Amino acid sequence: MAPLPLLLVHGGAHGAWCWQPTQALLRTRSLAVDLPPRAIRGVTTAVTPPPETARIGIADFAEAVLDEADAAGLERFVLVGHSMGGLTIAEVARRAPERVAHLVFVSCIVPPEGGTVIDTLPEGVRDMTGAALARTRAGDFSLGLGMGDDVKRAMFCNDMDDEQTRLVLARCGHECPTPFTESVTRAGIPPELPKTYVRLARDQALSPADQDTQIGSLLESPGGVLAIVDLDSGHDVMISAPARMAEILDHIALAAR
Repeated sequence: MAPLPLLLVHGGAHGAWCWQPTQALLRTRSLAVDLPPRAIRGVTTAVTPPPETARIGIADFAEAVLDEADAAGLERFVLVGHSMGGLTIAEVARRAPERVAHLVFVSCIVPPEGGTVIDTLPEGVRDMTGAALARTRAGDFSLGLGMGDDVKRAMFCNDMDDEQTRLVLARCGHECPTPFTESVTRAGIPPELPKTYVRLARDQALSPADQDTQIGSLLESPGGVLAIVDLDSGHDVMISAPARMAEILDHIALAAR
């Protein structure tokens, strides 16, 4: 039996571009999506976002993913999220559970039921993000979510070579502020839906201890049984360790039913 396709969802300030190194090594058909608004994906903070950036929320992200799946003819798929992409894949699974064969959370933020991203972030990141959210709501996107190159290097590039780092610095940019403060729910996700969490040992954006907190939120959900895969990598594992990431995703896709 052929493996089910992989639908890949990026995290905050990233875009479909971040999956390209892993996609090049996958044996499974894959589709990486750009969440709305597309104008902010794959560009630096030198580009001014459109006004709707401040209004777009998790529901808009989920609708965009399903629209992309429809356009590509993907009826059923393995759904993979990275970082803040965990919010989107959970919402997609709530809305269209019959189409999702497996949920893969790659160092994802998973607030407790009814919680928000901003309440879940590590303290230092929460303070930085809160200040940036206040600016973006006022229409000031001059620094995206406050991530200059030094912050991007520290959070995303600690295990990367020079070429990989240049890719991230050139394309990592803005993010929509609304999803950070929306209350989330995973009600409606079938308890029996298989789930995997990929925990990253060298992650400096979401530490292993912080990832364990996110795993705890998943375990508290109905049917909270999940596999945990550990990798010795930083936060942007799809760029810094694409061969290992591709191996894991190919295995999951081949086993999915």
